[in-house]
Amino acid sequence: MEYLTLLLTFLFVCAVIHLLLSNLGIKRQKSTKLPPGPKPLPIIGNILELGTQPHQSLTKLSQTYGPIMTLRLGNITTIVISSPQLAKEVLLKNDQVSSYRAVPDTLHALDHNIYSLGWMQPSNQWKILRRVCATKVFSSQQLDSTQVLRRRKVQELMDFVKEKSEKGEALDIGETVFTTVLNFISNTFFSMDLGDFNSPKSLEFKENFCSINDEAGKPNIVDFFPILRLLDPQGARARMTKYFRKLINFFDGLVEERLQSRSLEKKTKACKDVLDSLLEVMLEENSQVTRLHVLHLFLVLIVAGVETTSITIEWAMAELLRNPEKLEKVRNELQHALGKNEQLEEKHISKLPFLKAVVKETFRLHPPAPFLVPHQSQEDVELCGFIVPKNSQVWVNVFAMGRDASIWTNPNEFMPERFLESEIDFQGRDFELIPFGAGRRMCPGLPLAYRGVHIVLASLLHGYDWKVANLNGQKEEDLDMADKYGLTLRKAQPLQAIPIHS
Repeated sequence: MEYLTLLLTFLFVCAVIHLLLSNLGIKRQKSTKLPPGPKPLPIIGNILELGTQPHQSLTKLSQTYGPIMTLRLGNITTIVISSPQLAKEVLLKNDQVSSYRAVPDTLHALDHNIYSLGWMQPSNQWKILRRVCATKVFSSQQLDSTQVLRRRKVQELMDFVKEKSEKGEALDIGETVFTTVLNFISNTFFSMDLGDFNSPKSLEFKENFCSINDEAGKPNIVDFFPILRLLDPQGARARMTKYFRKLINFFDGLVEERLQSRSLEKKTKACKDVLDSLLEVMLEENSQVTRLHVLHLFLVLIVAGVETTSITIEWAMAELLRNPEKLEKVRNELQHALGKNEQLEEKHISKLPFLKAVVKETFRLHPPAPFLVPHQSQEDVELCGFIVPKNSQVWVNVFAMGRDASIWTNPNEFMPERFLESEIDFQGRDFELIPFGAGRRMCPGLPLAYRGVHIVLASLLHGYDWKVANLNGQKEEDLDMADKYGLTLRKAQPLQAIPIHS
């Protein structure tokens, strides 16, 4: 158990910290003003309450202490929000809470917290990068202009599925989808493939991406006791530095190659892909977007985009395979809307209401980031009659909100039909369903993720039925749906399935 091992290993450090804090006379907030929560232990606070699956542990605690709850994690006060109403208060109405980030120590590696749009604190630079994302990376015009590249990647996916179907072989859905989404995004950004179905190339990227998300999500003593930051006692920041440097150097090589190409060609024609668009911004006179900003932007957008999109598709496939009647509904809808031989395109998504409902239901049950990205209060803020104290971190437990029986009928069941007559969407307006967050710090990659999840999932289901491999006598409904906690919420057991041409 990682938390227990961590605590035993650094118990003596905690004791020293406790003495230091006592000597410094750190003031504690009055408990009467803080939201309710479990009683903290000396020194370690509520760290043990997290367990190995914090999203599940805190969901259970919220049923006891309510939708706003206080935890003491080491010497860090953490406020956990578990209701749509309070999430709206935090993410829309209280800029003092919602705009600032509580940055895990590992994400200080290579100054990622300074240069990355996702983790930097609100500033003029942050506004510039956010505007660049909206206009140069994820605008409808930019995404439409690169649609033909993504269509080619989807066709390559279907060629691979056809090959496996003809051989009667199973696919690792997670790995297959990861390669497709990696190429889907890399072609949008760089007009090139970064993955390959038949080589270890994709696996290297997947291992690096998974290592980054695992390192950022697992317990780190420094995040509980920031006084240890300079020591990095677990070596977590050092490992993250290695993972980051590998990707940053790779992206830097792509930037350098494109710059040299532009110089040789004296390029003046319109931008083709995202890299061209960002270089245009970077090379403007007096530009405030530097090469480091561009490199860290690629790092956060590609790692987060590929990981969250691919795991969502794997979860959706798993839910459909264990609910054959839902799978049949999606396939019937696809056949009715498109016919058997027409190739899917992004424009078809609007014609597929049940597929869209399946995606929404997957986001409800399996949000990619169960606590979104942590926020930090910059001053004391009153919320629901309680005080969110200055410098406390704020977690929005979207996992708990997705399984709240007061919001959803039969919340633990996979029921896409619930969205067919509902206007609830995940665009950040309906706080019952905010897998991408909401407000100023909402994920900027939503437009591309929307296209990617729907078109890849629909392509896998169009023209093919699927059978779960290695069930060992079990029924499809008994498929293991356990999750693995990290910064993102992956499926613990990879989904193996055999495509059957229909």
